[in-house]
Amino acid sequence: MAGYADIAAHFRRQIESGELQPGDRLPTLREVMQAHEVAQQTASRAYKVLRSEGLTSATTGGGTVVAQQGSNNIAARVRQFAATGRALTEGESSRILEIGTVGADDTVATRLEIEPGTPVHVRRRVVSRGGVPVHLSSSYYPAYVIEAVPELTEPVSTGGSRELAAQRLGAGQERVLEEVTSRLATDPEKDALGLTGSVIVTQVVRTVFLTDGRTVEVAVKVASGSTVMRWSTPL
Repeated sequence: MAGYADIAAHFRRQIESGELQPGDRLPTLREVMQAHEVAQQTASRAYKVLRSEGLTSATTGGGTVVAQQGSNNIAARVRQFAATGRALTEGESSRILEIGTVGADDTVATRLEIEPGTPVHVRRRVVSRGGVPVHLSSSYYPAYVIEAVPELTEPVSTGGSRELAAQRLGAGQERVLEEVTSRLATDPEKDALGLTGSVIVTQVVRTVFLTDGRTVEVAVKVASGSTVMRWSTPL
């Protein structure tokens, strides 16, 4: 007999693979009870898990539908990597747009505690789900990270850049600061995300700290204003 976690995992796979699309209605609790031979409490708990993960939402009529496409925060992706060895979920893909050395702008320099213009390594990529662009991410690494992980200079996805860097540097990831704001999209951002006209995007600047206090990454993630940015924090 399936448990609530098994039922939640079943629908999660369908959502992440694109089998269930945003706006699609999920089976009623009674239908889940019959299909999986479980009590109402078990079916209800499974649906609560999906809602807590931002994958579904309730409708005014009392039904449950797949939520609009979203972008998980770093904590969710760290958990995903720890569980599966893969930072991206099913149905997601990452395409490298740019790799190289740039002068740190004020946003990056302040968080890396370096002078503006100091050379840093950048990896710019667009993440898509089901072939649809979800967000554009630019990760910036200081010189000591690149010395430890020269693989980051290659135009391939490592699947766990921070994890590899933390391992090489001998200190685990301790915490992340994520700063969220909204602004107008730039032309390159609109091109990467398939946006047109004057559009508002959500920007998340994340700074990832190691247990020894060093910063392993500063990243700027940009998503369409209609993309749901998901956070789930235990209280």
